[in-house]
Amino acid sequence: MKQFFKMMFASTLAVLVATGIIISIGLFVFIGIVASVGSQPSYTPPSNTVFKLSLSGSMTDIAEDNPLLALMGETVSQMSLEDVVKSIRAAKNNPNINGIYIESGVFYTGTANIDVIRRELLAFKESGKFIVAYADLGYTQGAYYLCSVADKVFMNPEAVVEISGMATQTTFYKALLDKIGVEMQIFKVGTYKSYVEPFMLDKLSDENREQLTSYLGSIWKNISNGIAESRNISVDDINRFADKGLFISPAKTAVEYKLVDELNYKSEVEEYVMELAGQKGDKLETAGINKLKNIKEKANNHANQIAVLYAEGEIQAEVASYSSTKTITEKLTAELIKLRKNKDIKAVVLRVNSPGGSAFVSEQIWHEIMKLKEEKPIVVSMGSVAASGGYYISCAANKIIAEKNTVTGSIGVFGMFPNASGLYKKLDVTTDVVKTNHFGDFGDLSRPMREDEKALMQSFVERSYDTFLTRCADGRGMTKEAIDKVGQGRVWTGEQALENGLVDELGGLDKALEVAAGLANIDQYKVVNVYGSNDFFTDFLEKQLNELKLSIVKNMLGEEFEHYKKLNEIRSSTGILARLPFDIEPL
Repeated sequence: MKQFFKMMFASTLAVLVATGIIISIGLFVFIGIVASVGSQPSYTPPSNTVFKLSLSGSMTDIAEDNPLLALMGETVSQMSLEDVVKSIRAAKNNPNINGIYIESGVFYTGTANIDVIRRELLAFKESGKFIVAYADLGYTQGAYYLCSVADKVFMNPEAVVEISGMATQTTFYKALLDKIGVEMQIFKVGTYKSYVEPFMLDKLSDENREQLTSYLGSIWKNISNGIAESRNISVDDINRFADKGLFISPAKTAVEYKLVDELNYKSEVEEYVMELAGQKGDKLETAGINKLKNIKEKANNHANQIAVLYAEGEIQAEVASYSSTKTITEKLTAELIKLRKNKDIKAVVLRVNSPGGSAFVSEQIWHEIMKLKEEKPIVVSMGSVAASGGYYISCAANKIIAEKNTVTGSIGVFGMFPNASGLYKKLDVTTDVVKTNHFGDFGDLSRPMREDEKALMQSFVERSYDTFLTRCADGRGMTKEAIDKVGQGRVWTGEQALENGLVDELGGLDKALEVAAGLANIDQYKVVNVYGSNDFFTDFLEKQLNELKLSIVKNMLGEEFEHYKKLNEIRSSTGILARLPFDIEPL
């Protein structure tokens, strides 16, 4: 059947991508098929079921399945934090589920996401049910941090525990740009605003090294302390394991350091889990996230509602691009307007997971948050990263809740404009200009900026930074001088941000909902998830076609696709930006 759908839609989709024309009859058939593929019935687990939590691939805050790509034969391993949390809670409360079996694979996500899941697993243990963890190839550092809460931690005799500490690497492009004759003209405010450093230096500045050392050290302290507490070992032993490079030593070393309880093969661990669950068959009976998230919950018909509005990805102007990641655009302002006008919505939680981006778009979102706050409370829940523009759109909220390992702050602004005169010379390309006014050719790539043009740009960037400081000061009830002291582009963890007055409390989405309910003076409420700004059909079709076009580009470019992505990022980095100075690597 899948092959039939794949063949049936292949030619139709080619026409859709090429022309953008959709015939109404075909549209209804298409939507009907996708709806039937994507729908899932409610699930009732049989007695002695084990919840199998498979850790693999990447993770986003909220699930957005694409059944169209599945029909076309493309599979993407991506987990949803929302689904994982929902499944763990269902397993805790359902009497037919006796425990959790975590099967760890190649799994990477932000530290804040891991903290959320880890917290849920610790709450699950209060039920008295078991948790067993196993890794076949080995534990990634983030997966082990999560799995360390298990009652028993097993791994294959040939596996490894990838505890090696934390690091971040910056690639510098200045020498390359010099070779091709391109100079990036830099304008910035903020001693620590280091996003531009790869285009103007060949190594980290002292200030950037200072902030990287600080934030990495804070996160590693929390990770190592968490592992030490769960495994009843010392932090010194964990650091000794990492410093000696024992993560590539024989597997028995992990047992000697008490990171792992036993070395077993998968079949042996499954037999052990069967015994714990009271299963008598020949095969371990499990249910995964796709089933547990569909366990029927008690109906919640409360009239009062709290909306959770998801803002995930880089902040960009709404332009057509082949983006392989989520983005935050002006569409978010439309959702804020809808929520402000909806009388059933008593409060809003804005879930921010963003390194920032466009200063202009950040300002538009900030404006609508301020208008919403005049009528109902809004609380920000920060995910793994809510920095620069991500903090800009957060600072207006009534309260800000962050995870202890959230990366935030980076209050600073910069602009970059290329001067390609050297490249033009190498290619023997010349230009000539006719203009009516002095600044008519402002931004011309074929020449360096004049001193008066540079002065204009620096003044513009400084005004943008002053506006950023003002927004933060007003939102946080602090002086601009106090914000500037912890600003200057400096990156902080959520734990450090709490000390500096940039956030109000540490916690996750539940804490943010609790605070929002308190501000709205309501005890009982229904949570409504909100994302996207178009009606269902428009939003659905735009997403499917954009992802299909992205898939085609990836197939055409092959291994070159990653280089294309990086070039596209550099191209989009020109202009005035409020963005995190580096990309956060998943744990």
